[in-house]
Amino acid sequence: MSAVTETVAEGWGGRYGAYARATSCVQGGDLEFRFLDGPAGAPPERHVRITNAITGLTRDHRLSAARDRWTLTVPRTWPSGLYRAEFGPDGGEVWFAVRAARPAGNHGILVSLPFATWQAYNRVGAPGHGLYGTEQHDRAHRVSFDRPGGGPAPERWEEGLMHWLHRTGQTVDYCSNLDLQLVPGLLDDYRLLVCNGHDEYWTWEMRDAVEGFVGAGGNLAIFSGNTCWWQMRLEDEGRTMVCYRDAALDPVTAVDPRRATTEWSSALVGRPENTLTGLTFRHGAGCWTDFDLMLDDSYRVAFADHWALTGTGLRDGDSFARGALGYETDAADLTWLDGVPRVTGRDGTPTGFTVLATADLGHWRDLGQGGAATMGVFTLGHGTVFNAGTINWGRALDDPVVDRITRNVLERFTAPPDPARWETLGPAPALSCLTGTGGRLYGLDDEGVLHTREPCGQNIPWTALTRGGEAFPALAVTAPREAIGGQTQGLYALGADGSIRYRDAVPGPADWLPAGRAPAGSRTLAACHEGLFVTHPGGLGYLPFQDLPASADAAKGWRTIGPAPGLASLSATVGRLFALTDDGRILSRLPAAGPSPWHDHGPADGCTTLAAHAGTLLGVDPSARSGLRRRLITPPITPPITPTPITPPGPRPRQAPR
Repeated sequence: MSAVTETVAEGWGGRYGAYARATSCVQGGDLEFRFLDGPAGAPPERHVRITNAITGLTRDHRLSAARDRWTLTVPRTWPSGLYRAEFGPDGGEVWFAVRAARPAGNHGILVSLPFATWQAYNRVGAPGHGLYGTEQHDRAHRVSFDRPGGGPAPERWEEGLMHWLHRTGQTVDYCSNLDLQLVPGLLDDYRLLVCNGHDEYWTWEMRDAVEGFVGAGGNLAIFSGNTCWWQMRLEDEGRTMVCYRDAALDPVTAVDPRRATTEWSSALVGRPENTLTGLTFRHGAGCWTDFDLMLDDSYRVAFADHWALTGTGLRDGDSFARGALGYETDAADLTWLDGVPRVTGRDGTPTGFTVLATADLGHWRDLGQGGAATMGVFTLGHGTVFNAGTINWGRALDDPVVDRITRNVLERFTAPPDPARWETLGPAPALSCLTGTGGRLYGLDDEGVLHTREPCGQNIPWTALTRGGEAFPALAVTAPREAIGGQTQGLYALGADGSIRYRDAVPGPADWLPAGRAPAGSRTLAACHEGLFVTHPGGLGYLPFQDLPASADAAKGWRTIGPAPGLASLSATVGRLFALTDDGRILSRLPAAGPSPWHDHGPADGCTTLAAHAGTLLGVDPSARSGLRRRLITPPITPPITPTPITPPGPRPRQAPR
């Protein structure tokens, strides 16, 4: 720690408290402090010590010439961070953030500091001055930032993460959470926004800014709990914080109930916080009577093979992060499938939310509020949100697992966007073929057993559907997107003998029925363009559904429309064929009934079977513990592979569905 002494020819007299006229200041900018009058007879000279709360470096200023205000010009060399100005003696302390004039480094991490929460807890229980407690008739409904106080809680929930970021050499910038509303375009130059500690109070405009940021491709990491619980308003150019909590008392309720200062999940507001954060304090827990007791609880792993837990050495069911839970946690409404949690979506949590870990904190009902804690991640627009689900995360970063998860999230969220990156969805049977239809995945194993599951990001179990004589060993399985061209919508499978069979796409018992034959030597099958496509020794074959034989006696009507260069798997989605080559590349082409070039979409990440479904590619890697993979469909990475032209018969006239 070092100190720098600066003499300033301005000051004040008397004993008083102080406050800053803003919760943040940009590097090189001016921040005005104002002082309350105190008893006469104070010494003619005072000192202010400004400390970087992250690095511990201090700057001493000598103040004289009694005045009621003082302006600090923040040096451009001061790092972005949280600062504390101590006015002594008896002048108290004032907290403020220094924003970066330019984003730090190429990582683009911005840490939001919850000044609104700190102000809400300022003067707790003081009639007409504190927003707490909720049931007090004389609590304040609006409080000013133009008053002393409003700094971090005594427990310093935010401190642990800030110190860890500095200690581990992370390049980050800081802001006041009010800046998300008050500084237009603040998020434009960042890849990642981090919420830290106890980020409880948000305005409508703050949510708009953050949701727009994530939807456009930014990322949000929430190492916080009780996040975005209350809607507040800022008035007087951001100097007054309004939160009635009781919508019946808020005069805005009669004008625009969406802006009522109550819970975001209130029916009046209709904007549950978990549509942004993934989690909610409605299902969370609170330990308010004995903080030491909360340190005994731990998370339990739900999805050890997820990228966020890479390198932790954890297995599903392991306990970890002891001491990270509390003093308030957030959670999601869950259902359990063979011991695996899955969000229900009934509470506003997006159904694409992937649960990474859970904790049952029902016993906290003796400590404040019984509930649960959930950790997870989900995609919001073009960005991703991670939520640790607890206020106390930053104080557990000495735990190697907590440390590694935090690093994984920061590294992933600051890396250049890679929509072609594969993600793990969980375990899979040894499937020989795979398809998707009707919001489900269906796959056949080598024994002909049909398996199904939802194509979500959660590591949910597969259900085996085949019983008795329903098994059908198949080389390929496919499903038309819709019943146009004469086919029935359902599952079509290709047997090793060239037979094609049909089965209703239902997650229950059904028979495989004869539906036709493919050319000799066919090894793949896809349904698209009102017909079937196969690959056989002669190339890529096409048959309109209207020509599919009613019996399985002969392969009639198939036309070779182009080459099929070493394809191990074939699939289709929304007007395009996708193929997996024998050497592990993904190709695509238009499903025209004639020549069309193949395009290269990159490696298949070890997958030996492929399916295209709902804008994604899915595959199974039989060598991996969690072998089900998924990635987005993206433009090809190389020029098209032009096949040798083949002149096919012209397309047949389209007929109405039968």
